[in-house]
Amino acid sequence: MRVLVLEDNPQLGPAVAAGLRDAAFAVDLARDLAAARRRLVVHEYDALVADRGLPDGDGLSLLADLRADGSPLPTLVLTALDGVDQRVEGFEHGADDYLVKPFAMVELVARVRALVRRGTVARPTITTVGDLVIDVPRHRVTRGGILLSLTAKEFSVLEVLAERPGDVVSRTTLIERCWDELSEPMSNVVDVLIGQLRRRLGAPDPIETVRGVGYRLAVAGDA
Repeated sequence: MRVLVLEDNPQLGPAVAAGLRDAAFAVDLARDLAAARRRLVVHEYDALVADRGLPDGDGLSLLADLRADGSPLPTLVLTALDGVDQRVEGFEHGADDYLVKPFAMVELVARVRALVRRGTVARPTITTVGDLVIDVPRHRVTRGGILLSLTAKEFSVLEVLAERPGDVVSRTTLIERCWDELSEPMSNVVDVLIGQLRRRLGAPDPIETVRGVGYRLAVAGDA
């Protein structure tokens, strides 16, 4: 899942990005409204975490523009403005959630996960594909009842594949959803990660390669 963080504080912005990356999100960081608008044109995000007091304006102006354009992008407003009127203003501009600074990183991660699950189409919290069980809130994967140890990035890729079991997911889609701007999209990063994930999942291999297209998570009955 890919998240855009809009935060100008030089310490807090990287800290929020790091905390979300540790929780298996791909994260892009923008420090002002102009940078956030550029990224929103280029990339597709699963959620937006936006500060209000930015060098070039109020984060709510971006949110208002998104809603005016019909964008349903799940958005959490992250700000030190904690008055009731200010929180109401955030919701009136289209915010889905509102978290006041200072905050606990574990709560921010939980709130972002909840937003992503709801999204424009509700995602299940637990997905079962064959003998694989993917528990998103608890960040756990079991196969045949055995708990598997996956890295954050491996979990993220498996989660995207499991959203549409049996359907092919392109390398481009995996890059867009699971990696941020720090990655190199022309490298073999996806193929290497899929190889690692296959070793973690064990035999029989549940991930099929569709040459020239991408990968799919096989379901019972697939040929």
